[in-house]
Amino acid sequence: MTQRSILITGCSSGIGLASALVLKARGWRVLATARQRADLDRLKQDHGLEPIPLELGDEGSVQTCARQAMDMTGGDLYALFNNAAFGQVGAVEDLPAALLREQFEVNLFGTHELTRTILPHMRARGRGRIVQCSSVLGLVAAPYRGAYCASKFALEGLTDALRLELKDSGIHVSLIEPGPIRTRFVETALRRFKASIDIDRSPYAEDYRRRLEEMEAGGKQTFKLEPEAVAAKLVHAVEASRPKARYFVTTPTYIANVLRRALPTILLDRVLRNN
Repeated sequence: MTQRSILITGCSSGIGLASALVLKARGWRVLATARQRADLDRLKQDHGLEPIPLELGDEGSVQTCARQAMDMTGGDLYALFNNAAFGQVGAVEDLPAALLREQFEVNLFGTHELTRTILPHMRARGRGRIVQCSSVLGLVAAPYRGAYCASKFALEGLTDALRLELKDSGIHVSLIEPGPIRTRFVETALRRFKASIDIDRSPYAEDYRRRLEEMEAGGKQTFKLEPEAVAAKLVHAVEASRPKARYFVTTPTYIANVLRRALPTILLDRVLRNN
């Protein structure tokens, strides 16, 4: 049997790196993307992965990454795990359009372009797996996370449509909803928050300062799991003969999925405001 190959984005740390290592240990050929040269070198030298540079906000980089992945696999890439993303913190009224565009360029448009560039090759083989890393904030909204929620809500809708369109193609499409995972996500979000939002002049300054304290302490630790918990769901999504459309990972994600269906909006809002 030909060794199955997968392209995983955002492998410098966290979910991407854990997923790459888990699948490599299971015999997969793993093409792992990162943005920085030092991370790419580490993926190859320390972990034995096959690195590819990728900047999702740059269409040229996305196209180059897709071509390189196809060249490396002879056009027979079996799976794509769209994991790379970042979170822009800030109240909706504090978000300049440029920040919202940047959030969508990486979390949605770049991910979409990479997927649609690789899809024809999967179609030609009549098989493949596309797995999108969404979020609990793709299921429900949260205050001061409007940009990130919007990008993940959009990813959910785009992915649901893609799954319906690819029925009977041999290509399976799945969403993974992680929830709180122990990664550098909060660290990156904190850095961007401080750099991009005028905290002191915002009408939400008091709330911002409280949230800054929480983020600087590493964020809420309740229910947090290690990134390998996501990797376990990815294994099922790419190896099972009948993968699920959605995989919930952490307790908050299971709860959010139930509450959004069971509660009237006024009660759901009350829950979300207090979390």
